[in-house]
Amino acid sequence: MGEVSRGARALVVCPDIRGVSYDLDAPSRLAEAEGLALAIGIVVASSLVLPVRQVRPNLLFGAGQVENIRIACEQEEAELVVVDGALSPIQQRNLEEKLARKVIDRTGLILEIFGERAATAEGRLQVELAHLDYQQSRLVRSWTHLERQRGGFGFLGGPGETQIEADRRMIRQRMARLRKELEQVRKTRGLHRERRERAPWPVIALVGYTNAGKSTLFNRLTGAEVMAEDLLFATLDPTMRAIALPGVEKAILSDTVGFISDLPTQLVAAFRATLEEVTAADVICHVRDISNPSSAAQKKQVLQVLADLGVMDGEEGESRIPIVEAWNKWDIVAPDAREELEEFAASDDDIVPISAITGEGVDDLVNRLDTLLTSGARAYQFTIAANDGRRIAWLHQHGNVISDEASDDGAQRSLTVKLSAKDFGRYSSL
Repeated sequence: MGEVSRGARALVVCPDIRGVSYDLDAPSRLAEAEGLALAIGIVVASSLVLPVRQVRPNLLFGAGQVENIRIACEQEEAELVVVDGALSPIQQRNLEEKLARKVIDRTGLILEIFGERAATAEGRLQVELAHLDYQQSRLVRSWTHLERQRGGFGFLGGPGETQIEADRRMIRQRMARLRKELEQVRKTRGLHRERRERAPWPVIALVGYTNAGKSTLFNRLTGAEVMAEDLLFATLDPTMRAIALPGVEKAILSDTVGFISDLPTQLVAAFRATLEEVTAADVICHVRDISNPSSAAQKKQVLQVLADLGVMDGEEGESRIPIVEAWNKWDIVAPDAREELEEFAASDDDIVPISAITGEGVDDLVNRLDTLLTSGARAYQFTIAANDGRRIAWLHQHGNVISDEASDDGAQRSLTVKLSAKDFGRYSSL
């Protein structure tokens, strides 16, 4: 990102449209929009909620409100206006003309963050596809004073933007190529997943609302140095590491992209593949920022996405994959709220209060995950040829071997092994 745009001063406006049902209340949405702007290095000069009684097709806001926004920009010396909502190309162009400033909507802002954060080839492909899908409907703009040096996709201005707009056919061709490349990446990942299912180790997927502390917990459990900043969308690409649990020699911990309310449709489609890892998990660890006043609404969002992925039968339905709730940021929960939360958590084995920062409760979480991965295990008797080292080694690696005895002539081994139903199925297919 260019130096000017990283420090660009912005006015953040959250439209509160009458009759529209929002997942979060207006102050929470405004705070989230500020967080999104800060995540891309924009300086939030000021922010406000604007009630919209009737949506104006050409401007979204009423003429008086647009004038108020312009005056606020003058007073705050803001060169950028961030609108926490979807703007049509016409609304965006008209607002830019009226305000004489760059205007960026929620979709553009989130895509801008994705463009900066996506680190792997797959992440870049997904973001670029979403960007082109969004950009092809936008009109040419030339806000070169916010030109970038690198990163992102040019929503805050920059070289290449005019060229993209000038040749829509090129965009369509590029999108077709990207879809093919993405399909190839998905197939490759499908093969990796098949290999994991055949081989080896159970998978624990960390999911949660953006900024809930998944990456901090991931780092604590694995010792990995994944980017874990107090920023929205700090993680975009699934990261996997091996961890040891008391009853499981090796498990794979997978960190996923954070969920967010009202995610633009282009992004839901583009990032579906990133979340596909979740559907193959043996256990899901739902990390919640329990100190956040909007924690319940955020949980609802996460469950909705899991339902969309087919993990659950609707938000209230049963999950086909066990889910543990890690109530993170327990160390900063207000004392008056703690007692009631403690009582609730104590009544449910699948809720574990933790602090990924201090480490409080993390051992309890590890034990709970371990219990879920080893539950349903039962003892099986196996008689195996003594020279079948592969099967014997597999049982020692994946099961809890209770006894292992050689026959009198040494030709066979008799083993009693505790295995989960899933591992017994894997063994049977060896």
